Amino acid sequence: MNEQVLSKRLSLVGQEVPVGARLADIGSDHAYLPVALMLAGKLEYAVAGEVVKGPFESAKNQVAKNGLDEKIVVRLADGLAAVKTSDQIDTVTIAGMGGTLIASILEAGKVNKQLTGMERLVLQPNVGEPQVRHWLMENGYQIEKEHILEENGKLYEIIVAEPVKNADGVRYSEEELFFGPFLMKTQSPEFIKKWRHEAEQIRRVLLQLQKASSPQEEKVSTLTAELARIEAILGK
Repeated sequence: MNEQVLSKRLSLVGQEVPVGARLADIGSDHAYLPVALMLAGKLEYAVAGEVVKGPFESAKNQVAKNGLDEKIVVRLADGLAAVKTSDQIDTVTIAGMGGTLIASILEAGKVNKQLTGMERLVLQPNVGEPQVRHWLMENGYQIEKEHILEENGKLYEIIVAEPVKNADGVRYSEEELFFGPFLMKTQSPEFIKKWRHEAEQIRRVLLQLQKASSPQEEKVSTLTAELARIEAILGK
């Protein structure tokens, strides 16, 4: 993967960035996504934020190599602290992190007023998708679209959210938060593959817990309920 050929996962994230966007890509790594989108003429302006010095330097080099220093600003910062009011960001991408971390980045950005609540959010958690959906629901965002894809033997979900237009907001059921309101309706082959695998993993853990010398009733109860939820959505 490079700025010319994005991974399937990042390509799909990039597809959900509007034409003419002012983008903040948080955890930008080598800045492949903003550079690729800028080279494609899709962005007006971008901030590539990175908290780790090595990837920050790589991002700076990538931007300079492609002659984009005046269009993409690379900043060493924690999460949305990379964003300044003068950037006038209207789209935020966060990809390749855990859902709990993504939710905490969004929350910190909201508290510190780097996130206005008016941005389009394109989020790709590696795990912990329900935490991301819960944060969106509680903070005035509606999920507009979801994707699930497989790449290099791994399954990824992408969540696209927009600010809610009505004052009443939006509420999701526990099942929608857990599986995704769009994904659970379409039930693509990737969705079924993911949850069959999850169900099998839970069955294995439950079997091990049953053989354990000390009882772990609370964990068994939690996992049993989770397994029942997955089996119900899969229809078996």
